[in-house]
Amino acid sequence: MDEIPTRPYLLRALYEWCVDNGYTPHLAVKVDARAQVPTEHVRNGEITLNISPAAVHKLQMGNELIEFSARFAGTVRQITVSVASVYALYARETGHGMTFDVDPAKPPAQARGEGEPRLRDAAGPAKNESAPQSGPSRQPALPAPTDRPNPPKPGSGGRPSLRRVK
Repeated sequence: MDEIPTRPYLLRALYEWCVDNGYTPHLAVKVDARAQVPTEHVRNGEITLNISPAAVHKLQMGNELIEFSARFAGTVRQITVSVASVYALYARETGHGMTFDVDPAKPPAQARGEGEPRLRDAAGPAKNESAPQSGPSRQPALPAPTDRPNPPKPGSGGRPSLRRVK
C-alpha cells in the first residue's frame, strides 16, 4: 500500500494555524489542465487564491484535491486544484508559510509525495500595497532558500522566521 504524502496534512495544518491566529491564508498554485480556476486571473501559469473562511464557501482540503467556491468579480465560481500542484501556503499579513516543489510534467499520482516541503517566508505585499480580502491576490515573491539558519540577533527584539529544512 502506498504511503500517503505529507503535503495535504501540512497544508491543512498551515491553514488552521493561519485561521487560529487571525491571518489570511493564501494558496499559490501552478495551474494545469486539471485545475478549475478562473483563467482570467492566471498569470504565468500560476494563481494565488485567498482561502480564508470569509472569502470561500465549503472549503474541502482532501488528500488529492482542494475544492471550494468563491466570488470573482461578483460571480460565484467552483474552484478545484490538485494538492500536488500547490507550491505554497502562507499568511498574507506576515508572509510566514511553506513552499513545496512542484513538477507539472508528472500527473498527481506520481508527483505526490515527491519533493520535500520547504519552510521559509513568502514575501507578501508591500506595506503600502493593498491586497484583496477575497479572491485571488498577487503572486508572492518567494526569496531564495538559504541553507544557514538566520536567527535574530540577541537584544534585537526580532522574531525568528521559518527556514528551509533539509
